[in-house]
Amino acid sequence: MFTGIIEATGTVCSLAATADGGRIQLRIDGFPVSELAEGESIAVNGCCLTATGLNAEANTVSFDLLAQTMKVTNLGDLSEGAVVNIERAMMLGGRLSGHLVQGHIDTTGELVRAAPLSGADYVIEVSIPPSQIRQIIEKGSICLDGISLTAAELDENQGLIRCYIIPHTWDYTRLHQLTIGAKINIEFDMVGKWIARLHPSSPSSK
Repeated sequence: MFTGIIEATGTVCSLAATADGGRIQLRIDGFPVSELAEGESIAVNGCCLTATGLNAEANTVSFDLLAQTMKVTNLGDLSEGAVVNIERAMMLGGRLSGHLVQGHIDTTGELVRAAPLSGADYVIEVSIPPSQIRQIIEKGSICLDGISLTAAELDENQGLIRCYIIPHTWDYTRLHQLTIGAKINIEFDMVGKWIARLHPSSPSSK
């Protein structure tokens, strides 16, 4: 379980595809890999992965990727040198600064706008299939590439999510490096998904 508060970024050292998935190696920029343990869960761009190889000297960590993970997330589209968002699993008893995030990607969206506002803030717009936008409520929580954000405004007809970004989030995550058209991992709010599941006839589940 995660909170959507990014604590570090990582840089892709290598990404190898295999017949049944792939393997990715990241250099962590933000904390020493010696603090990790093999088998530990780490969210990479919001996707919960298991650390399977640690190199404290190079400060790198490796993860095996299932074919399903490569298919439904943006991890398979990464290349050497790409930056990813990193969050270690939450600790019971710690502060929940974001919202409850499972690290299970529901869908991907496309970045269609990233622009500065007056002052130092930014706005981003992410396009998702209009059929899925009812999974989100205006002013509700959403996880984009592992970042806990507020879905400030929705355009249900065009399938657009608009989020406002403070300078800290912009500077300390991979958001400032993304270009228009980039694929974004999306996890909808867990509580909303349970409600839709328990009430399948409701408009939000269609």
